[in-house]
Amino acid sequence: MTQVPETFLASRPFPYCKGCGHGVVARRLSEALVRLGVAPERVVLTSDIGCVGLVDPMFPEVHTVHTIHGRSTAIAAGAVLADAVLGDGAIKNLVMIGDGGATIGLLHLSQAALMNVDVTVLLHNNMLYGMTGGQHSALTPEGFATSTTPDGNWLPALDMAELVKSCHGGFFARKLATDADLADVIAQAVAHPGFAMVEILELCTGFGVPLNRMDGKSLRSMADARGHALGVLIQRTDREPYQVTYKQRFPAGAKPAAKSAPAPSFTHRLTAPLTLVVAGSAGERVQSSAALVCRAAQLSGLHCVQKNDYPVTVGSGFSLAELKLSPEPILYTGSDRVDALLIASADGLKEVQGRGDLARLGDGALLIADESVAGALPERKRAYALRKRASPDSAALAALALWLRQSNVLELDALIAAIELQAGKGAEAAKKVVRETEGF
Repeated sequence: MTQVPETFLASRPFPYCKGCGHGVVARRLSEALVRLGVAPERVVLTSDIGCVGLVDPMFPEVHTVHTIHGRSTAIAAGAVLADAVLGDGAIKNLVMIGDGGATIGLLHLSQAALMNVDVTVLLHNNMLYGMTGGQHSALTPEGFATSTTPDGNWLPALDMAELVKSCHGGFFARKLATDADLADVIAQAVAHPGFAMVEILELCTGFGVPLNRMDGKSLRSMADARGHALGVLIQRTDREPYQVTYKQRFPAGAKPAAKSAPAPSFTHRLTAPLTLVVAGSAGERVQSSAALVCRAAQLSGLHCVQKNDYPVTVGSGFSLAELKLSPEPILYTGSDRVDALLIASADGLKEVQGRGDLARLGDGALLIADESVAGALPERKRAYALRKRASPDSAALAALALWLRQSNVLELDALIAAIELQAGKGAEAAKKVVRETEGF
């Protein structure tokens, strides 16, 4: 293991404006890690978007992860759990985030506190978006001038101490970047076994200072005016860190009881993977009917995967299911060709045309469609009065039953058995639809 260095910082100029508090925080973090005696390879530093994200090269000996806006806490939480499960759980996970990233990723912060995941979040609060032009954030104090609130912000700022408290977080401190004991407080936060946040009030010399005529003394008076106390405000150890709870629920090496697959009840005639696409209209049981075929395939000793698609509106437009059946385990769910295409409505036709499924039909592929769309399909199609004889809600199921009758891939009784296993309302009506396709 590498020895603890005298400093964790690179010997290079900071990438911040002169007087920016971000550089001060980086120095105090380095001092805290030295005091704790943490080896560099045991540190993961996750940074967010914004000026704070420029910190990565300043800590060259530790692991660094640069994330997108607001997601740094979630990424760090995943690293904690991965280390606990796959490693020895000794890595210190630190998050460097600004007030912009913190408020954009607010739910990630609150969830990490609720979980009590062992991360230390250093919130650089300069009360505005420094990198993108000095706009206000949810942490901008009332009356504070920014480029988007030149006459002063109209709204009160979010109180992060109250947020952490309401989420049962274990440690919260609010400090000024200029406080002499900032490194000590950061060290306390890093050493805390669970979620910890240090909100650090600091100056943005590029926008905050000129727009508000501030100096270092202004930070303390602003905190006092808002009634925001400074110091360590929350410190509780009555909750286990999330990774400890997780390992108790899922002990290392423990395996779930093996479930033996039921013996196939029916036979099949499939020798190679097969792709089937069934398309119709939303609300007409397209996907649930396809799921019955999946169950029938399983009852016949086959492997099956189902991929569904529908528009954002869910209850209108098309509904589509793509099934892949195989006598061997399916390691890749994609398909270059379609072996059977079933179209139950005009909505379904429009979608398969857009997807290019007609062009993907393989040699000998079955094309079954409702008579209402038959005119738009090639001569090879087999058209039926699916919607009239079986009703619109059962057209997809009727098409699937016809496919089974004509392809002989599965026994029709396997589909009947799948319907019976479902044992829900309408099972008898569904079985009737399947049986009556013999007369189509």
